[in-house]
Amino acid sequence: MPSKPRSKTASHDKSSQKPDGPGETRPPQDPIISIPPTSAGEHGPHRGSGKGGRSSLSRPRAVDQHLEQGHGSNGRATGTLHVVATPIGNLADISLRALEVLRAVDWIAAEDTRHTRKLLSHYDIHRPLVSYHMHNARQREEDLLERLDMGQSGALVSDAGTPGISDPGALLIQAALDRGIPLEVLPGPAAFLMALVASGLPTYPFAFVGFPPARGTRRKQFFQLHGSLPMTVVLYEAPHRLQSTLTDVLHAWGDRRVAVARELTKLYEEIFRGSISQALEHFSGGARGEVTVVVAPLETSDVRVAAEQDTGFDWRCELVELLGQPEQTVKTASEQVAGRHHLSRRLVYQQALRIRSSHR
Repeated sequence: MPSKPRSKTASHDKSSQKPDGPGETRPPQDPIISIPPTSAGEHGPHRGSGKGGRSSLSRPRAVDQHLEQGHGSNGRATGTLHVVATPIGNLADISLRALEVLRAVDWIAAEDTRHTRKLLSHYDIHRPLVSYHMHNARQREEDLLERLDMGQSGALVSDAGTPGISDPGALLIQAALDRGIPLEVLPGPAAFLMALVASGLPTYPFAFVGFPPARGTRRKQFFQLHGSLPMTVVLYEAPHRLQSTLTDVLHAWGDRRVAVARELTKLYEEIFRGSISQALEHFSGGARGEVTVVVAPLETSDVRVAAEQDTGFDWRCELVELLGQPEQTVKTASEQVAGRHHLSRRLVYQQALRIRSSHR
């Protein structure tokens, strides 16, 4: 049975914010794919490094340390570009470190200065705002880089969430790195991670694939490509296209388990859990607020259907099917697939390890 939606009782912002930036004008991005931790322990290399595996956290750095100058590719002292994550709905979710940096920088580059000004006003922060969005990114980029080259410190924020995730901030980050400008990323909210954790679906391996193309051949190819991934898939969608996207996912990927999260951290937060067909029925009347969709990995039973329909079927699907057989070993399955498709045995073996670990 699908889960019932729940609501929040405390939120500072009831407006319809986008998950991590604007929904209609996303730069093309490669999927973000997680790899299960290996030798560093269950939770990765940074969980603990001291005796007995206890974690070691550093004390907060002072403001002047946050804004210390680096040296660019020209050898001159430069300012630092601070990538600052901001709340995706509830203003109380901003970090103390983010507030410290926003108060100290020379300027803040924001997607929508009116939107960011509300956040800054709430915390009594008064720093110059610079408009930086998809439609002026290339024109504004050089001006911001020159400011950093002159030793100014700047902060990059998106409308909501972490800059660089499906928003134009990725362009400025890359340009700053190409120029040799120091970069500091402050961790914080990201809608796709919150939705993934709350979905109840396998959290690794997973692929974050951003927004599907709105129409045409690219949209069809998008669903064909990502439907065969043997991992949980997370995507963003605008509310007016949710029905269309769920329908396309159902046709291309089958009726898998899904979680549809909207209005995350806000008063009317809702996380629907069920099958894709149940989600279509649940949201038949439409949805408000930006949406994050989390789709379960390709199951062994789905592989045969994909193969018969020739829809996005590739060697990874065959690997999933082989590993679904109880007597099959990772070594034997990977050797069979590598030989049949003329692939690197090491590549296929590593993929097989990820598939096997995600189904335990």
